[in-house]
Amino acid sequence: MRAVLVVNPQATATSPGGRDVLAHALASQVKLEVVETEHRGHAMTVARAAARGELGDVDLVVAHGGDGTVNEVVNGLMDGARRAAVPAPMLGVVPGGSANVFARALGLPRDPVEATHRLLHAVETRSTRRVGLGIAESGGTGADDVTGAVASGARWFTFNAGLGWDADVVEGVDARRGKRTSPSLYARTAVSAYLRPPHGRPAMSIGLPGDEEPVEARTVFVSNTDPWSYLGPRPVHLNTTCSFDGGLGLFALRGMGMTTVLRHLRQALKQGKHRGSRLVRHDDVSSVCVKAEKPVNFQVDGDLVGTRTRVEFRSVPQALTVAV
Repeated sequence: MRAVLVVNPQATATSPGGRDVLAHALASQVKLEVVETEHRGHAMTVARAAARGELGDVDLVVAHGGDGTVNEVVNGLMDGARRAAVPAPMLGVVPGGSANVFARALGLPRDPVEATHRLLHAVETRSTRRVGLGIAESGGTGADDVTGAVASGARWFTFNAGLGWDADVVEGVDARRGKRTSPSLYARTAVSAYLRPPHGRPAMSIGLPGDEEPVEARTVFVSNTDPWSYLGPRPVHLNTTCSFDGGLGLFALRGMGMTTVLRHLRQALKQGKHRGSRLVRHDDVSSVCVKAEKPVNFQVDGDLVGTRTRVEFRSVPQALTVAV
């Protein structure tokens, strides 16, 4: 088996020693090439080349980093496979970030050493799982991708995406990249983005398959699995029945009053059984179309894509094979 290990050396929980241990362990079972990313978008480029056969006949691409690294690798694999009209190589994940939502949703260990042992066992036994992904096709008059990682158009996501408040938080955290990300940083940024939304709170309309009338909302969350994210060790639940084996989950608020927001924050940190007159919630939907009257921030898998006025989300069942 030929494999490519993509390492983000800037990720929170990665280290040169850990990278060397992982590479040595993998090299004992596969023919391995190691690539350290040097800039945003580099992991996507490497994974795309692997899927297109430009690095040889690659069977496995391992992402060692946070959710942003995993998202880039997934987008590269899916885009490269589409361009080459071949199945995408298998994905392996060794968590190295602060949240690691995708890996945790798959039931993988958070500890990189334990995750490495799990990956080696999966490679040896050919233990895999087909997972569904979400794809977001965006357009409108919004700005180009502020990170330079991708251009406007289609973007795959593994666990969540959103327009409005949560994307405002991602923008705020990105602006503090010099600081170590932590639950407290996200909490402070969330409060700041709530009190001073960078783009205001323009109305957004939500269209669902079979619904004649769009629903208006002020912030929109789209899930591909549950939990939606984590606040430190605590899971944040929005659509509890959402999974990699079903459609997308939609969670939106028609108003952003303090009472409404605090009620759903409490529910999200408990059992996730949301109730409220300002809530729009649907589970297992095949697609969601969101239009905004003015550009709003847009994020996928905790990575800021830019601002958009229109995004269509679709569920793609059994899109990718993952070593588990």
